[in-house]
Amino acid sequence: MQTLNILDNHFSEFNALRAFDSSHFENTKHGLALLEQLQTSLDLEKILNMFAMEAAKFVDFSGLYFKNGQITQSIRGSRKGKSERQFELKIAGEFIGILTYTINSPISLTNYKILDELHQYLVYPLKNSIQYHQAMQLAMQDALTGLGNRRYFDEQLKRAMHHANRQRSHVGLIICDLDKFKVINDSFGHQIGDKILVNFANALRSSVRDSDSVFRFGGDEFSIIVESASEQSLIVIESRINYALSQDALLAKYQISTSLGMTFMNHDDSEQKIFNRADKLLYKNKLSSGHNLSIV
Repeated sequence: MQTLNILDNHFSEFNALRAFDSSHFENTKHGLALLEQLQTSLDLEKILNMFAMEAAKFVDFSGLYFKNGQITQSIRGSRKGKSERQFELKIAGEFIGILTYTINSPISLTNYKILDELHQYLVYPLKNSIQYHQAMQLAMQDALTGLGNRRYFDEQLKRAMHHANRQRSHVGLIICDLDKFKVINDSFGHQIGDKILVNFANALRSSVRDSDSVFRFGGDEFSIIVESASEQSLIVIESRINYALSQDALLAKYQISTSLGMTFMNHDDSEQKIFNRADKLLYKNKLSSGHNLSIV
């Protein structure tokens, strides 16, 4: 990957009535039409795709990428170009994100100035999209552990199963809870119980791949969606979880152990069917702890 040249652009305060009042554009209506179009969606990908159609009139680029912290998005069909140019987007000094063009030919000074003006129309829809995304993330996040909650699990399982059917790959589902957690919680108090749940959540995070997703339903119930799964990958995750529990001082102190129910998606599965199957295996394995773990 080539070194990125960051161009720090300080935008003046947005004024829709004058931003396109220049020789670069025929009239203000052109700019207002673009702004109106960008404001029709809160979906980051759609906003970038709409913007890219306008920017492509002035810049020869093969990819357009946006990043703000953990939020990343690119336009459809983005690919590498001969070089890259980055623009730091701000509103009155407030950082909005980095916009990266993968370009095939140099940007002229005239077209660079046009991009500078175009970005003034883009930053406000981007800010609205980011705020919406962050609000949705909070709505789908477990407050104690930071994991996805049950609502997010339902959405991600549906998406993962749909993707697996298209790609003819396998989705693995792991349901787990803590053994005798209620006894520990009642004996040592909720403060210790919460710390145990947080540490257990971190143990699960450290035991999966970046492509896998971890969730907490509430109480001591957790789940993991394993994409492009195999029986070996589920066994590896189980082994990593047990190792992580043994290495955590707090979990080891209270002798925390877990029971797992693991299964694969069948071609005729619904989200409810695969979940119920994993849940039944969890309780089967909990009752027969010490024996070989069942995977179906």
